Amino acid sequence: MSPGPMSLVLIAIVALIIFGPKKLPEFGKAVGSSLREFKNATKGLVDDDEDSKKEAAEQKDVK
Repeated sequence: MSPGPMSLVLIAIVALIIFGPKKLPEFGKAVGSSLREFKNATKGLVDDDEDSKKEAAEQKDVK
């Protein structure tokens, strides 16, 4: 079940009440940088996995 637009608005209002308007941009920036770092880390894992598959296929072709 995916969250609807109304639930996202409710979450945004609750976050605004809890963190306040001054802390909310800092919180958003922190979340954005965390997601970017996570994306880069998972991209590195996928690249490593593809490299190891290529190496295994090359070794199989050599034999």
